[in-house]
Amino acid sequence: MTKDIIILVLFLVVLILTYLFNKKKIKNFFYKSKIKKINITELDQIFEEKFISENLKGPKEETIIKSFIISPHNKIVGMTSDYEAWIISVLSKKSDNIFEFGTCSGKTTYLMALNSNKDSKITSLTLGPEQLKNLNKENTDNKISFRNLINESIYEKFLFSGTDVENKINIIFEDSVNFDESKYLNKFDLIFIDGGHTYSVVKNDTEKSFKMLNKNGIILWHDYVPGKQSAKNVVNYLNEISKEKNILNIRNTSLCVFRNSD
Repeated sequence: MTKDIIILVLFLVVLILTYLFNKKKIKNFFYKSKIKKINITELDQIFEEKFISENLKGPKEETIIKSFIISPHNKIVGMTSDYEAWIISVLSKKSDNIFEFGTCSGKTTYLMALNSNKDSKITSLTLGPEQLKNLNKENTDNKISFRNLINESIYEKFLFSGTDVENKINIIFEDSVNFDESKYLNKFDLIFIDGGHTYSVVKNDTEKSFKMLNKNGIILWHDYVPGKQSAKNVVNYLNEISKEKNILNIRNTSLCVFRNSD
């Protein structure tokens, strides 16, 4: 009897260790992306690397960006990775009118302002203190996503505040659900959706973005991460609309993209 118990315990220990060491692979197996992946060069030829030698390729001049590092002491949640920030910055260089759902600390806003043309304009929408007071959770909204929405909307000053590019940026303190997009129809070259990750907000921001996008414009969504609890509503909604819209996932990122061809 004691021998059987020891064998059972050892088996459970091996099982737990196997899971811990292969957690990512197991998650990827059960939470496979339903959206087609593409290499970044398929999105735009600007991302193609420059040939240097047989064993070395480097960035083209058009993809060299201005960037910065944020100290971890800031404890900013939900930031883009360096690779994702680079992609957004490069696309900003080709964009005159940019819109962002979800300012948070203003990191991405700042990068877009730093790398876009001197006459480019960035409009960023975020919740202010007054909107936070009246925020309501819908039945379809993920609890973690709703909590993160509040935590990411605590800023009234941003990383770009007081900088040379602040004049390129227009901040709108408003709940995106109440935001009137009719003033901005067919206006934007680039729209970045990284606001609330609840189902109702992602749906709202996406539907408005399609109306605001110009003829050859690009929409980017952040946090398409199958299996990640806080991104559950983002994943579910994008999976749904990808059946009707040509939405793609950029390989090695949590970015999804739609390019208008109307």
